[in-house]
Amino acid sequence: MQAIIFDLGGVLIDWDPRYLYRPIFGEDVAAMEDFLARVCPPDWNRQMDAGVPFADAVAQRQREFPEHADLIALWQDGWPQMLRAAFPDTVAILAELRQRGHRLVALTNWSAETFPIARERFEFLGWFEDIVVSGVERLAKPDPRIFRLTLERNGLEPAGTVFIDDLPANIRAAAALGLDAVHFQGARDLRADLGRRGLLGLNPAAPAR
Repeated sequence: MQAIIFDLGGVLIDWDPRYLYRPIFGEDVAAMEDFLARVCPPDWNRQMDAGVPFADAVAQRQREFPEHADLIALWQDGWPQMLRAAFPDTVAILAELRQRGHRLVALTNWSAETFPIARERFEFLGWFEDIVVSGVERLAKPDPRIFRLTLERNGLEPAGTVFIDDLPANIRAAAALGLDAVHFQGARDLRADLGRRGLLGLNPAAPAR
């Protein structure tokens, strides 16, 4: 195995717009979910992940939903509140893989404008030899081109590369290109999946120093 490519959000880092909007909507959870599904849906956020500037994306959405203009503006102004802690059990797996000398790469759908916030907040991001950020490349998963770019930039062959992601669409795209794609459904399952591949032990090791 040549390398292990990790997704970040949902696998190593806890990001969720509900952390920002839940206090605003209070007990009206249905209204919040409607807002996040209809006004600021994942497909819209993916535009920023693919390189559209926040200001342009927000302005476009405010024109479509002027009655929600203030709430839409918070997507940019309050973005740091959407970012919470790392998932410690998954970071422990990353630490063990690092301790064992495996090559580690990250491929993330993330805005180029906000990724520096994560860089500053999470020390373990420095463990990766390369982090391919969709907003920088102006390509986002599951577009096959960003997988090919990641492989080519790091001198990797698909069959010799494990790819870990929490979204089925990204897993399908990676598998179609020949990567050994692992659908992340929690740290325990991930440890078992990597253990079956001989990449780490089934029992947690001491953290890397």
